Amino acid sequence: MKAVIQRVSYASVTISGKKVADIQSGLLILLGIIDNDAQEDIEWLCNKIVNLRIFSDDTGVMNESLLQKKGDVIVVSQFTLHASTKKGNRPSYMLAAKPDVAIPLYQAFVKQLEFHLGKSVQTGEFGADMKVELLNDGPVTIVIDTKNKV
Repeated sequence: MKAVIQRVSYASVTISGKKVADIQSGLLILLGIIDNDAQEDIEWLCNKIVNLRIFSDDTGVMNESLLQKKGDVIVVSQFTLHASTKKGNRPSYMLAAKPDVAIPLYQAFVKQLEFHLGKSVQTGEFGADMKVELLNDGPVTIVIDTKNKV
C-alpha cells in the first residue's frame, strides 16, 4: 500500500461537475493498493498517518499531528501510484490491484482512519474520473509505502 500524503490548507474532489469532498486544514491522501496488501498494512499506515508530526505548533515548528490539530482528511484512490516506467514510455499498471481486491481494502482503510480520528473521512469515488484541487500547505508532501517499513 502506497500513500502520498499532502498537508493542505484546502482540498476538494469534483466528479462530473459536482463537488463530492471539500476540506479546509488537513490532509489529502492519495492511496494506491496492490494485490498483497492486507489489514496489517491498513492498520500500520493509518496509525503512521494520524501520528505524523507534520503540522506546525505555536512556534511554527512541525511538531503536531493530525490528531492533535483535529484536521480533516480526504482519501482518493489512485492506482497510478503503482505505475512501472522501467520499459518504454507507456506506464504499466500491472502491480495495481484490480477493483475486486482494491475496493474492499480502500473502504477498510477509510474506516480504520475514521476510527483513529473519531470522525468522518471524506473520499473521492473509486474508479471515477475525479478532479482533485488542493492548496498544498508548506508544501508538505510525504510518500509512505507499507512495503518499506524499515
